[in-house]
This record gives sequence, structure tokens and C-alpha cells, in this order.
Amino acid sequence: MTPDLILHCQRVNHSAAAFHLQPMVAVEDWIELTADGIKRFDKGADLYIRPMYWAETGAPGGIRHDPDSTRWCLCIYEATLPKPAGSSITLSPYRRPTAECAPVDAKAGCLYPNNARAIIEAQARGFDNCLMRDMLGHVAELGTANVFMAKDGVVYTPAANGTFLNGITRQRVIKLLRDEGVMVVEKSMTYAEFQAADEIFSSGNYSKLSPVTRIDDRALPLGPMYRKARELYWAFAHG
Repeated sequence: MTPDLILHCQRVNHSAAAFHLQPMVAVEDWIELTADGIKRFDKGADLYIRPMYWAETGAPGGIRHDPDSTRWCLCIYEATLPKPAGSSITLSPYRRPTAECAPVDAKAGCLYPNNARAIIEAQARGFDNCLMRDMLGHVAELGTANVFMAKDGVVYTPAANGTFLNGITRQRVIKLLRDEGVMVVEKSMTYAEFQAADEIFSSGNYSKLSPVTRIDDRALPLGPMYRKARELYWAFAHG
């Protein structure tokens, strides 16, 4: 299964353009190359598909890159899908940048170090992951994935306000739940709302859907909304 492969290929080209790189590989070519690469692995292997662009030369001074030096690569490798065992989270002191500070409208390696230091800080305090806020103090995402919570039968997720990647898996989960009749609300959210949630779960291209089983010192169940979202996504991905 390669769920939403077209959207992922479209995103890498959009991200290249956002960085003033040359998105020289057409979406249909990414898809054809991916199909050829997958054939080289055992059937049923868990694979991660990573198309990439970068620049090789720049202007004197080493800051500005030359768009005409854009290069690309498609990496496909085995990556075992994580078991949905549950994780613990807390609030990070680090925040997501705005568009004025960083290229947040792209899936970019240069954004990862900020999230990495947030995760390292949280793990030093005994947690697996952390919720990060935007510059106005609203919850944006986890250090590695988009985040959802449920309260009284309604699913909530931070509104995509341009400070974090509006993930393709996130968008798919919202649509699947809404099509099933579940109310999904996208809005500005506080950390206190997550502390009071009935359940919390995450979405991302690597882990797909994963439950959060503890926030700070409070245990959380694998709730019905997480189970429904995971069931719906698995049916979609294998359909």
C-alpha cells in the first residue's frame, strides 16, 4: 500500500518551490520511480518512501543557494511500522516558528533540529514526546507528528495556522472521520484542553496513527475515537 502517494509527491515539489529550488521531477515520474523501487523489496515489507531535493552550490559567502544546482534523490528503505503501544507526552518549552522566521510551508530538514531539541528535552524529563506551541501560545503539534484529542465524543485538532506542517495523514484522518459522521473541530487550542482530554492520538506518515497513553502524570486510555480513526485509516490504506 502507498496511501496518498500522489499527495506526498505533490508536496515534495511544492516544498522545493518554497525553497526556491527547481522541482525538476514531475509527480508522475516520482510515482513511476517509486513503483519500480518497491518491486525490488520482498512483498509485504514495511517501506519508507523519501523523495528529496537539495542544492549543491551557492553564492559566495555560503548562504544563498543556486536554484540551478538543484539535485534530487528518491530513497526507499525498510522501516518497520511502529507498534501502537502508546506514548507519554508533556509540554515543551520550545515553540514552532512562524513563516517570518522559517520556511514552515515546506517539509524541510532545516526544521527538524528545533523539534529534535524539544524531544530531547522532554525525554530527559522521562517523557517520550512533547506538545509544542506556536509563538502565540497555542498548541501546534507533537515533536514528531500532528496531534488530535477527543472530548465528550468530539474530536479536536489544532487549526493549521501556518506554523506547522498540515500533514497529509492529518488531512486524510479528518476527512475519514467526518465522512463517518464524527464531528472534527479545527481550532486554536490550549495545553489545558489537552490536559483535560478524554483521549489523545497522533497522525504522521511514519507511524500513521498512534495513541498517547499519558500526559504529564495523568494516564489516558486507548479511546474509541483513536480506535475508529485507526480502523478507518487502515481500511482506506488497504482499499
